[in-house]
Amino acid sequence: MTTTAFEHSVPRAFVDPYAVDAMDMLWPGSAAPQQDTDSLLPPPNPAERLSVIICPRDQRRIDLYAALTASGIPPHPEDRDAIDQLSALSGSVNAALQRWLHHTA
Repeated sequence: MTTTAFEHSVPRAFVDPYAVDAMDMLWPGSAAPQQDTDSLLPPPNPAERLSVIICPRDQRRIDLYAALTASGIPPHPEDRDAIDQLSALSGSVNAALQRWLHHTA
């Protein structure tokens, strides 16, 4: 009968891999960053925002993409023409579409 390598090893203490602080794993041996933020990026500076005006049709198109995605219907590349046609409609039609999509989620 052969023995396996771990049968004759030195007994070791139990190690709980989930007992380690996540910040200690990211930055071992150094002070962890502030704990009150959920990301490592600094907050955006409002003074550095771009002052670009988007035309209403493009804004409706972006809003329609966002509403479709948020309702669990991610648009496919072949849906682009239909979304462009829908965004060409008036703002009230687009608002109704977004309201309908919001209630489906």
